[in-house]
Amino acid sequence: MELQRDLQPLQDAGINLVSISYDSQEIVKRFADAWGITFPMLSDVGSEVIERFDLLNPVPEWGLEDGVEDPDTAAAFRTIVSVTRPDERFVGIAFPGTFMLAANGLVQERHFEEFYIERNTISSVLLRLGEDIEPVAATQVSTAQINLTTYSSNPELAAGNRFSLVLSIEPLEDMHVYAPGADDYQVVSLNLDSSPYIRELPMTYPESVNYYFEPFDETVPEYLEPIKLLQELILDGEPETQRALRGQESITLTGTLDYQACDDAICYLPTSIPLSWTMQLRGLVR
Repeated sequence: MELQRDLQPLQDAGINLVSISYDSQEIVKRFADAWGITFPMLSDVGSEVIERFDLLNPVPEWGLEDGVEDPDTAAAFRTIVSVTRPDERFVGIAFPGTFMLAANGLVQERHFEEFYIERNTISSVLLRLGEDIEPVAATQVSTAQINLTTYSSNPELAAGNRFSLVLSIEPLEDMHVYAPGADDYQVVSLNLDSSPYIRELPMTYPESVNYYFEPFDETVPEYLEPIKLLQELILDGEPETQRALRGQESITLTGTLDYQACDDAICYLPTSIPLSWTMQLRGLVR
């Protein structure tokens, strides 16, 4: 359903959307009609195309052969097929993933997860590709050194969603903030409070510049221009988490943006900006 909700931002970015599954045309049509799907949904009965992309998932057949008595098969089945028991209906499924194709048909990117319930959100993929999305309920903070705008890539989450927190940081005139590698200073960073339902992925920083700070006669990596930091996160998809969040309407994450800034003459004390993001929760479509 997230694909349908984010169809317009994709089209605005010049990206078309097509899905493909091993389901019959009747099942695909029934699903599309029930949920108002307007993008093409292709039926690959027999999984011929899935096999050509080398995406056929063999674990359902292993599960039928070995059952859940074999620990390795049981673990693989639970991770990349289903938390239910092996069943004939799973045979033929693909490893779930997203391909980004250029106009000439060449694959530009592909996105896969280690757990079948975990899926990239479209907004998060667009941000990773450098596309702007319309910020929803953005928080804006100004200090004596920077302007900060922050928001979540998705105002609504379901179990297993991989999403992003966006932090757009603009140093004020003649100000700089420290980048990774500035060991003696507070590097600009997001520090989230621990949540049992959220898993953090490593943050990738934009390229910095080496800045010569004359008062200390040293060269350190800094950001002089506005930057955008993306903190990718996963809302846990385990059944235990789904049960724990059942009936809960939203989830709130809290943390701080920590940084240290300087101008041409002064290095200011490290600063922490308290932040929070609230996302609505929705159930999975079964």
